[in-house]
Amino acid sequence: MKHLLILLFALLGFTSVFAQTPLQNAEEFYRQGKFSAALGLYEYDLKTHPNDPYVYYNIGNCYFKMGSMGLAAANYYRAFKLAPRDADIRNNLSLALSAGGESLVPAGVPPVLHKAFFSLSYDELKGLAMVLWWAFCLLACVWLLKRRGGKITLTAALLFALTAGWFYLRHKTETEPLAVVAAPVAEIRSGPGTNFPASASVAQGHLLTVQDEKDSWYEVIVKSQGIKGWVNKNAIEQI
Repeated sequence: MKHLLILLFALLGFTSVFAQTPLQNAEEFYRQGKFSAALGLYEYDLKTHPNDPYVYYNIGNCYFKMGSMGLAAANYYRAFKLAPRDADIRNNLSLALSAGGESLVPAGVPPVLHKAFFSLSYDELKGLAMVLWWAFCLLACVWLLKRRGGKITLTAALLFALTAGWFYLRHKTETEPLAVVAAPVAEIRSGPGTNFPASASVAQGHLLTVQDEKDSWYEVIVKSQGIKGWVNKNAIEQI
């Protein structure tokens, strides 16, 4: 019986070594500098955790280590949308964007204000707006029926109005059709095809706003430079 128990514990220990999850294997590959192998496992994990900001963050880290600053920035940006308060995500996104000549904080906007604007995730802000709306409705009903609580009702109305305005601005930001240059260089052409002349070349990591599409081309605006034109779809990564 004693030998049987020893054998059982030995087998459990042996199988535990090989029972690592894909995520654990990915972390091990990353520590060993095998970034391509780690990337494949992180992307596999993304299929079952499509809204996990840290999976996107890890994918961004792999691309960053592999020198693909554009794809790194795209995945950091996806992580930032889901977890905007995370300091590591914010710092790595800023670093990847700066490598391409971009800045996370728009020119003229104080960094403190930018952090405050993204202090809540989109879903958190949406939930807060809904809570304030129902609180205002409840307080308004009390005031209409009993003529009591006028000041607190007014305060709730003001808070809801401010939060609703904040949510509206965030909604515009969240739904903006952003993309990033993923190729080493993207040629901006005057029309959707190689028969149109190139008006500019943009390095990887630059942020773009997608305006239109035709066949294998996107009409874009380079956010930092205000350049408008057409770029091949293969040269950019939509966020």
